[in-house]
Parts: sequence; structure tokens; C-alpha cells
Amino acid sequence: MDSRTNTASKQEYSVHDEVEFLSFVLGEEHYALDIMSVKEIRGYEPVTKIANAPSFIKGVLNLRGDIVPIVDLRMKFGVGSATYNEFTIVIMLNVYERIVGIVVDAVSDVIKLTTEEILPPPEFGVAFDSRYLKGLATVEDKMIILVNIQALISSDELGLIDASNHSDQE
Repeated sequence: MDSRTNTASKQEYSVHDEVEFLSFVLGEEHYALDIMSVKEIRGYEPVTKIANAPSFIKGVLNLRGDIVPIVDLRMKFGVGSATYNEFTIVIMLNVYERIVGIVVDAVSDVIKLTTEEILPPPEFGVAFDSRYLKGLATVEDKMIILVNIQALISSDELGLIDASNHSDQE
């Protein structure tokens, strides 16, 4: 157990707070993210490709005047190849005052978790970067992986948002 991560999770939420998460599916795995970052849920629509972008950045689309980068989380997390059809879902997120879309296989449910129900993520060493994981929780016999979407979207490898500019303003 990583007490540092557990402490960070406990500081983010009060001990007895109940936090809502939007759960979604990538391949066979169940994930969730803080519902407060969700702007809207849409069907997948064709995007404009950006030259030399990493393969998990599908391109951009115009969302009511905002140019929104679209990230395929299946490709980013390496959980198989993506299929784009009428059932493919894009979750639009507000992250650091910017809109970013993430492609997922399906949206499952809104779940409520207390801080006691959220377990710290295991350490994977160099094999897997766990800083994008907020924690793990078990809901109805399913292991849910809680994604720290702010850390993922503002990471150097995605480079979509410069989080340091926003931390200076806070």
C-alpha cells in the first residue's frame, strides 16, 4: 500500500464525503472518473486528423465553436484496438478550463463512493505509470479503476494542457 497516495486521496476529499463518479468501459475493464469534470456525453463523429500527433490523439472537432482534442483512452491505455461505430462514446470533459474529449467503449453508470471505499492504486514500478490512477474500488463484484483525468490530460506525453499555468492562478 502506498500511504502517500492514500493520503493524497484522503486530502482531496473529506473522510466521509460521498463522491460521484461516471463509470465507463474500455475493453474488458471498468473505469471511472470524477463526474464533476464531465461536460457531456456524445456519440463519436469523424474528427480532423492532426499531422504528427500520437496515435491515441484521434484529432480535433469543432464543438459549438470550441476546437476540442479527442483522445482514445483504449489506445492510450493499451487495452486493444478501437472500433468506431454508432455505439462508440465520447465523454467531453472540462479540464483546467479547457474541453477535451475521450473515446470510450461504453458509459456504464454513475456510482457514489466514500473515501473509505477507494483503495490506493498498487505500485507498478517502471512497467506502468500509476500517477493517472486515483484509486480502485469494488462495486457489485467489479473492480473499478478510478482515473485521475486531470493528471492524465495535463501529462507531458499528452501535452494537451499546460497545468502549470493553472496552478499559478490557484
